[in-house]
Amino acid sequence: MNAWCTDNNGYPVCDEETQRFIGVKPSERQLAFSEMKYYSFIHFGVNTFTDREWGDGTEDESIFNPSSLNTDQWCEVLKKTGSKGIILTAKHHDGFCLFNSKYTEHTVMRSPYGRDIVKELGVSCKKYGMKLGLYLSPWDRHEKTYGTEAYNDFFVNQLTELCTNYGELFCLWFDGACGEGKNGKKQVYDWNRYYSVIRQYQPNAVISISGPDVRWIGNEGGKVRKSEWSVISWTDKSIDKNAENSQHNENEAEKLQSFDRVEEDLGSREMLKNKSDLAWSPAEADVSVTKGWFWHDEEYYKDEENGGVRTPEELAEIYFNTVGGNASMLLNVPVNREGLISDREIKTLGGFAEIIANTFKLKVQSDICILSLSGEERPVDTERFMLHNDETGFRIYPHGKVKTVYLEEDIRFSQRVEGFEVYVDGEKVRDCTVIGSGKIIRFPNAQTAEKIDIIVTQSRSNPVIKKAEIFG
Repeated sequence: MNAWCTDNNGYPVCDEETQRFIGVKPSERQLAFSEMKYYSFIHFGVNTFTDREWGDGTEDESIFNPSSLNTDQWCEVLKKTGSKGIILTAKHHDGFCLFNSKYTEHTVMRSPYGRDIVKELGVSCKKYGMKLGLYLSPWDRHEKTYGTEAYNDFFVNQLTELCTNYGELFCLWFDGACGEGKNGKKQVYDWNRYYSVIRQYQPNAVISISGPDVRWIGNEGGKVRKSEWSVISWTDKSIDKNAENSQHNENEAEKLQSFDRVEEDLGSREMLKNKSDLAWSPAEADVSVTKGWFWHDEEYYKDEENGGVRTPEELAEIYFNTVGGNASMLLNVPVNREGLISDREIKTLGGFAEIIANTFKLKVQSDICILSLSGEERPVDTERFMLHNDETGFRIYPHGKVKTVYLEEDIRFSQRVEGFEVYVDGEKVRDCTVIGSGKIIRFPNAQTAEKIDIIVTQSRSNPVIKKAEIFG
């Protein structure tokens, strides 16, 4: 194969260092995960009934008493928004389990509800064609062995229950929380042991955030970097660094809305040139539809803008920036004290879903040709194509007005594109950086264009494009 030919902003196109970068590729489980793009978080537990974000482990099981819990309703509401799966808080920091665990009595089975909610959600997910994921907090403020080596046995036992009793999981989600237990000690988590349990029983599941498969984007405001890389240094994704940047008490939520504590550049050539521990690590942006993660009533949010609920427009902008910025969007929707998604959340979710659906409703038929330095055009007759020899980009001939351009690289060949320009009828309208698993380019008004050119200005070897679609 000849190397892609361009000045490449002065960088080598296909040298040994470039081959080192593009030799880092996603696993099969990461590839499957990348196709989901948008999925849901559900925070539900004793905090729902105490009006808190973090419980302390002293809550009595009797307070957990949803009157109309319906996991079918959760799935129906979220699937209508385009969500592909649900991650449920099977256990939060308070240690209260929404599943039937043999290793603690602090579970839903001792509550007035008395049924295994993880099991019920698994049945509903299967019914509605959604994937099931689970959050299991490593920090347990109720369990007396927390802070000792015996706790690792306890945690592995609960993790094994979740991995073996509820069918196939697409994700096990761990945050960086690590506080003191009842004995005043912090736990030393045996992460490698936890991972081995998941790999044994759920080999297709990604291990997210405090894990090797998916990294936290670094904030809870749905913000992405200008260039969000999937090939980064493993050291820069370390669990210790993740824990350092995470929330350390329930009053720190506000600061996690920004990027102030994390690096802007994780994967440029300059950042990686002296790093030997490269890894494929796609970014996930977790954000809540409400200001809090658990459900709170209107009184709790009385001093907040929009009653503490994000508007449909805010949610849509987060979607465009994350799914359209080489990241996935994990949108939390809290369940109320009745055990349902509330009308106020359904309303804003419905508006959000409508905006996204309308954006991608009208796919404009088009022809695509590869552009070369000589000015010649090579028609593309397959969905996936590679630029090579003297080819500099590709031209889209739309058969209608254009509002949105959607691009994807074939990430089976790693993440390659580092920079590109967008031209409409010969006039440059946008300078962009990475593409990766998805890039959404929107125009403020519908464009009547004879041609749209995507000129790749910098890449790690030959760019491989999986999708180039336009919508009116």
